[in-house]
Amino acid sequence: MTDPTAGSVDTELLAEPRLVVEPGAAARVSAIAGPVLQAMGYRLVRIKISGESGCTVQIMAERPDGSMQIEDCEAISKALSPVLDVADPIERAYRLEISSPGIDRPLVRRSDFERYAGYLVKIEMAVAHQGRKRFRGTLGGVEGDAVHLHRDDTRAGEDAEALLVMEDIADARLVLTDELIAESMRRGKAAERELRQSLGLEPPPPPHARKSDPAKSNKPKPKLKPNKNAAPKNTKEHRLAAERLRRGDTDPTRGD
Repeated sequence: MTDPTAGSVDTELLAEPRLVVEPGAAARVSAIAGPVLQAMGYRLVRIKISGESGCTVQIMAERPDGSMQIEDCEAISKALSPVLDVADPIERAYRLEISSPGIDRPLVRRSDFERYAGYLVKIEMAVAHQGRKRFRGTLGGVEGDAVHLHRDDTRAGEDAEALLVMEDIADARLVLTDELIAESMRRGKAAERELRQSLGLEPPPPPHARKSDPAKSNKPKPKLKPNKNAAPKNTKEHRLAAERLRRGDTDPTRGD
């Protein structure tokens, strides 16, 4: 198992507070689990209590860079189980489940909304915005304390642009798309490569290699369009000039 606190962990990302939180019993579990996870080098994403298997307490966590391995889940479960047993935040017997956020993950922190700008999301408000609680559209980043959303669920006469206050959001999660799946696979491969390097199974990256910033957006970059006005570089004139240069001939069209 790898230690997420080893090396350079972004302490600001690790200590960043959640803006989308749970009420009731889930909040009690959060108050206990959050500090334990942070001390281990993980971030709490979400607590969900359901009636599955009688009662299941699901704790969703991640590393500061957004990755999560099976070994991480096992380490969290081993550390958190005795703490929850002592604190006893749930009044009945329950099954503890530790999981990663998944591809269509919840967005709970400011950095989440910044990181996934450009992706499709569903948002449910705890406080209605302009008489509406449910929204769907493309994240446009963060403006002050609000999330900019370009809606794709507008009705006639409604504005397609919306600014939703983050602390008024009850639930926000990514919508599964091809672009999101591709980004998740890229992150998974990067996390696997770091794990193999830490175990000595793969050579470390060269000193000049740049590591991606998890706080930055990973939305698909637009493709550059070819310049139609640019002069062609493979004309007959270019080929003849190259052949003369190869033979050592002079170009009769140019001066000495």
